[in-house]
Amino acid sequence: MNVETPRESPTSPVPRSLLPLLLLLFFGSGCAALIYEIVWFQLLELIIGSSAVSLAVLLETFMGGMCLGSLILPQMISPRRHPLRVYALLEFGIGLMGIFILFGLPEVARIYSAHVNGGMAGIPWRGLVATVCLLPPTVLMGATLPIAARWVKTSQRGISWVGFLYGGNIVGALFGCLLAGFYLLRIYDTMTATYVAAAINGIIALAAFALSILAPHDPKDELQASSAAAEQIAGAPRVPKNILSPVHIAIALSGLTALGAEVVWTRLLSLIIGGTVYTFSIILAVFLFGLGIGSGIGSIWVQKSARPSVALGWCQLFLTAAVAWSAYTISQSLPYWPIYPSMTVSQWLNFQIDLVRCLWALLPATVLWGMSFPLALAVAAPHGRDSARLVGGIYAANTLGGILGSVGFSLYFIPLIGTQQSQRLLIGFSTAAALLMLAPLAWQQGGKKSFAAALRGFLIIAALIFFPVMFARSVSKIPGELIASGRYMFEDLGKSQMLYAGEGMNFSVAVSRRLSDNAIGFHVSGMVEASTEIHDMRLQRMLGYIPALIHPHPKSVLVVGCGAGVTAGTFVIEPETEKIVICELEPLVPQIASIYFAIPNCNVLQNPRTHIVYDDARHYIQTTHDTFDIITSDPIHPWVKGSAPLYTREYFESVKGHLNPGGLVTQWLPLGESDFSVVKSVIATFFEVFPNGTLWVNNYNGKGYDLVLLGQAEETKINLDQIDQKLEQPEFSAVVQSLQSIGFPSARDLFATYSGQARDLAPWLKDARINRDRNLRLQYLAGFYSNKALADVIFNDMLRYRKFPNNLFVGSDESKEAMKIAIDAFSTKR
Repeated sequence: MNVETPRESPTSPVPRSLLPLLLLLFFGSGCAALIYEIVWFQLLELIIGSSAVSLAVLLETFMGGMCLGSLILPQMISPRRHPLRVYALLEFGIGLMGIFILFGLPEVARIYSAHVNGGMAGIPWRGLVATVCLLPPTVLMGATLPIAARWVKTSQRGISWVGFLYGGNIVGALFGCLLAGFYLLRIYDTMTATYVAAAINGIIALAAFALSILAPHDPKDELQASSAAAEQIAGAPRVPKNILSPVHIAIALSGLTALGAEVVWTRLLSLIIGGTVYTFSIILAVFLFGLGIGSGIGSIWVQKSARPSVALGWCQLFLTAAVAWSAYTISQSLPYWPIYPSMTVSQWLNFQIDLVRCLWALLPATVLWGMSFPLALAVAAPHGRDSARLVGGIYAANTLGGILGSVGFSLYFIPLIGTQQSQRLLIGFSTAAALLMLAPLAWQQGGKKSFAAALRGFLIIAALIFFPVMFARSVSKIPGELIASGRYMFEDLGKSQMLYAGEGMNFSVAVSRRLSDNAIGFHVSGMVEASTEIHDMRLQRMLGYIPALIHPHPKSVLVVGCGAGVTAGTFVIEPETEKIVICELEPLVPQIASIYFAIPNCNVLQNPRTHIVYDDARHYIQTTHDTFDIITSDPIHPWVKGSAPLYTREYFESVKGHLNPGGLVTQWLPLGESDFSVVKSVIATFFEVFPNGTLWVNNYNGKGYDLVLLGQAEETKINLDQIDQKLEQPEFSAVVQSLQSIGFPSARDLFATYSGQARDLAPWLKDARINRDRNLRLQYLAGFYSNKALADVIFNDMLRYRKFPNNLFVGSDESKEAMKIAIDAFSTKR
């Protein structure tokens, strides 16, 4: 295909001085749109869950709405209407819907939880919720660029300005990403962020309306510009208007590879940097930064290029090299940089290092993807009758490709073929886009009689085949050590032998054997989730044994998070337990735990009493009608993005509502990689729901390491005499042996880990910030302190408020006195 971009149309009524003002409006529009996206996704994940399936549903709906808007609204809105006034109405409508969604979501959540059962059967309902909430505003968002294109026309300068508007919108999105992620949601909450975005929409609407008064619109200009463009390229190969033309397919493939790569690289970079909410903001910001730069370069190129189809083709070919560069950098370079996360307590310094690493890995590819959009517009522009429909078609094709890329790679390609083959597939898709644009040029050169032309054609075809193949072959697997140790990989190199490394739909999983003591570690996405080390085994079993011994007859148990299965395994040897439900997000986790941890977890995953539910734990608890005697929760660290919803007041209320009378809940809280504000936030939030709650410590080398939070709707009473009598029965001998294996010769030694209760800790918690659904305060607090090592300092400070709980322990005077001595002795041993 060899299509020239038309020179400047003789009818170009738009004052040049007003175009930068429109660019500023699109900057604000992109800023508001990204704030909405972050807020809406955060709120909707609380309703439909944060699994890969739920995230795919949200992203597909969001981008699908923009695709529909770019295609349908330009068809429905007459060119006779002033584009800037239509644009003003669109922005006003987006802001109005943003506020409506904010206040309507609680009612949506109520209806959803009342009618949906947990598990995969509820996916259609998740899609319905996403459609109802996201489709109306995103349809309006998708129409803004095509409608504005009617004002700048399809001349060469006009297409260049459309590219600049697209780039300005992306740069605005970059600013919105950073504003929401690092300020609005960290300092305030989703309500404030929504009001800010709606205010931006309102200002844009007023400014666009005022701008329309300064620049009257004549719809005849659109027809004259299109006619002039057509006359200048008479005889040139005609580009079909439909969505299946080569340029539309090429730009769709470009969108597919861009969003597919974002899914793959975000997953891998979060291993290297750490999966905090700030990491995801940084990665997204770098993507948007590169796209914005590329769009600007492409827009300038459009003004000078007479053959945009060739430029678009070479751009896709260069992308094969850029993808290979990113793949190499992420798997073979960045993990081995001598960077120690704990080398500074200032997270802002770490953010700068993270930003440099992301730019180094991602910038080349993102710039080329950004260049692709204006170049594709220039290819299609000469034959566009209506600039809005022309831009809408290219935008829709690019967005549709992005939908296929994000959903396909997150749900299918990564879990089926892994990130290595997925990146090779990205190179293949980019090669296909390059062939679509450059093969006609090669064929044209090869058809000429001159030897030089034929050689050029042959070299083009050879380059389109040889280089992508070589680049694809250069892509290597990520190190198993990266899945195991994540951001601490450089420090842990050579200390362990990798037994397994695999990539699932939601997480990556690894199993290692430490060379110094042969301890087996179970790792999920760069963090140790369980191990056979004594302190880890003790914690995992404390989460089960503390409530199991307190409850008189624990028949039904819900375990939130499978991990290595050790916590769930404590109930296998509990003779009264009849039903064990494990709620796990990643199907790969139980599969691997059943192989490498079958003995420590008592083969719980093969036990007939065990039922595994693959779902987001919060979503399952909110939608299931089952109730339990014990709910024990061992979620991932609070600083990991997506875990904060399992520490909110509303989540604890939901857990409380699914307890049978007399039921108990235990919750893990790590003291390491944390700060006073984080620990206090979790404890205070838990105690708001369970005002009779208590704390129990798991020591490591004699120092405070983990906490187990225990809650009950009723006032908790631990009858020491009854528990002793229970453990003396023959059927509880396995429980006694299990307790002894983790350093608790008796139940009294287990309960000696008591570390405080809500009423005593109230003065210590007076300045704590409650983690609620509307703010998810915890993930922003914890993300700032994930490099600190203050576990024992925090615990010692908390321990100052501990008193012997006469209200908690009941039984004979001798038993209570022995319990008091045991607690004092345990503290002395520290």
